[in-house]
Amino acid sequence: MADRLTENNRIIAVGDIHGCLYSFHELLERLELRETDQLVFLGDYIDRGKYSKEVVDYLIELRDWYSCFFLMGNHELMFLQFLETDDPSLWLQNGGKATLESYGIKDGHDLPETHIEFFRSCLYFLQTEHFFFVHGGLDPEMSIDQNLKNLGNEEFCWIRIHLRPAYLDQERYKWEKTVVCGHTPVSVPIMLDKLIAIDTGCVYNNDPSLGKLTAVILPERTIIQTDNIDS
Repeated sequence: MADRLTENNRIIAVGDIHGCLYSFHELLERLELRETDQLVFLGDYIDRGKYSKEVVDYLIELRDWYSCFFLMGNHELMFLQFLETDDPSLWLQNGGKATLESYGIKDGHDLPETHIEFFRSCLYFLQTEHFFFVHGGLDPEMSIDQNLKNLGNEEFCWIRIHLRPAYLDQERYKWEKTVVCGHTPVSVPIMLDKLIAIDTGCVYNNDPSLGKLTAVILPERTIIQTDNIDS
């Protein structure tokens, strides 16, 4: 599989899965994947949903079939920080308990080493000539280069400022490329010249405005979605 993302073939970015295995399978079916497709996963594979272990198993398997690129989500980051600090409180308060249940364990240290290495291998950002992929987002008041120089990698997993109405309504973004992100649930995908946001809150299916898993096909900007079918 290719080790570099290129705009010469279709790029398919996938929003926050959060352990929603069956919704994820359904989305891939609807995408009608081609052998040359490149899959960019925007992070948050685990927590909150029922099937975090199975989602990670399947993501690892997909690497054998397609060119896959995995970004670091804030939930993977919280898990890795727990391993470093031995303090699980933040992770468990944000859906980590569901992840432990999916693995059938009580201690996050007992996750399979292959899964831990998968999380550690996730990228904090990825870019091509016209697109910049990141889990959380970027500061809209700075160029992409300035963001990379002035912000730490972990901040790219958490930023939400770019989704404030003051920026959305006037499309006030100083970025040189279109930023493609997840992290912040929105009722419908945001599709602007400089911003594509596709976390439609699949795991929050008790909220009538959310509960969908979304992908965007680039460069044509085609949205493919499925409802949450995991519960």
